[in-house]
Amino acid sequence: MAIRRFLHARVALTTAIAAIVAAVWIAPRVTSARLRPTDFDLELRRMEDEIAALTKRAAASTDQIPDAESAVRVAYVLFRRASLTGRPEDFDATQAGVDRARASAGPMPELSLLQATLDVRFHRLAAARLALERARGADATWVSDSPDAQALLADIDVQDGRYDAAAARLNDVARRRRTWDILSRLAYIESRRGDIEAADRMYAEAEDEVTAKEMRAYAWLELQRGQVQFGRGRYDAALAHYTRARQAYSGHWLADEYLAELLGAQRKFDEAIDLYRRAIARAPRPDLLQQLGDLYAYMGKPRDAKRWHDEALAGYLASVGRGEVQFVHHLAAFYADVAQDGSRAIEWARNDAALRRGYVTDDALAWALYRGGHMTEALDAATAALASGIADAHVYFHAATINTAAGRVDAGRRLLGQLAAINPRYDDFHVHR
Repeated sequence: MAIRRFLHARVALTTAIAAIVAAVWIAPRVTSARLRPTDFDLELRRMEDEIAALTKRAAASTDQIPDAESAVRVAYVLFRRASLTGRPEDFDATQAGVDRARASAGPMPELSLLQATLDVRFHRLAAARLALERARGADATWVSDSPDAQALLADIDVQDGRYDAAAARLNDVARRRRTWDILSRLAYIESRRGDIEAADRMYAEAEDEVTAKEMRAYAWLELQRGQVQFGRGRYDAALAHYTRARQAYSGHWLADEYLAELLGAQRKFDEAIDLYRRAIARAPRPDLLQQLGDLYAYMGKPRDAKRWHDEALAGYLASVGRGEVQFVHHLAAFYADVAQDGSRAIEWARNDAALRRGYVTDDALAWALYRGGHMTEALDAATAALASGIADAHVYFHAATINTAAGRVDAGRRLLGQLAAINPRYDDFHVHR
């Protein structure tokens, strides 16, 4: 409860000060207020300063031990920066930092864990498992004793669709260390299973574990709670969570992205476009470019949509051209939904399924096969996605469409009914992450 009291006090204080000085600080102060650095700006600046200082220390050192320590610390700060900005070039810098640290410090479980974290983030699950095996080699008991390593193994289970195994592992960790990041993982699993009340309670408990120094973590948890509500068509509840996130930690592109999606669903298109543009300015990711293109398409503006879709596709292809795989899933969806090119959608969906297995890849493959006219295979893949037990509106919409197209009209109607129970506002604007 401490973090909530802190946030409420912070908001109340800000409101009170604003009321006191409102008569004096009017139009002449608008420009300077806009230029005031956000929490995002300030944190990024601190990280940049820390990276510069550590890099300088490592370069100037003639002693191997402090040089190695600095190299490891640089790698971790580089990862924190990349996680904040979401920029591909920052993740590239992180990988280079990990490689330098490994050359400097040799085999360390902590470095293997960081490498595995990068691999999981970008869906390189085989590489992540190999990195954790290296950590075991460096310290036989470290992986089994480390809550962070166990949480990462649970992340691998989730990406492979093994939710029960992931939950069992996380519950075991929670008995030893009930931290906000462990609780948030358990909350995500509950939300995927469809128990959004249990998920929200667990996210709220996670918030209670966040300290006043971790406002970005608090804001992220609020965004997840809002996203769960948005996925059920509860827009007022979603907006309340998004607003608290933005009050707790200002300037984050992720908060702009989530709120832009909600505003698009509410048909507040100008506001949504402004927020998407602001998010893209901070994090020019191809998936954000596609989201803005999708919004224009939803608005019935195909020419504007094409511009952003073309840029998104170029970004996806540039990423896979560099050997990256994090946007393979997006390419499958892009060719299925935007380009409606079944053969290419199938190609990318199969590539995604080769990296990881679960309802996400089964659903993507089903939709790609449907676009390609392979109805029997599409039906099999859609059935496999449903068999996961995941309460996902996209999965039910795709399955309903495929069943209906395959002549299973009653099954299609039943699935549409289940879709409406999950999210009665599914036809509103939304994005597929």
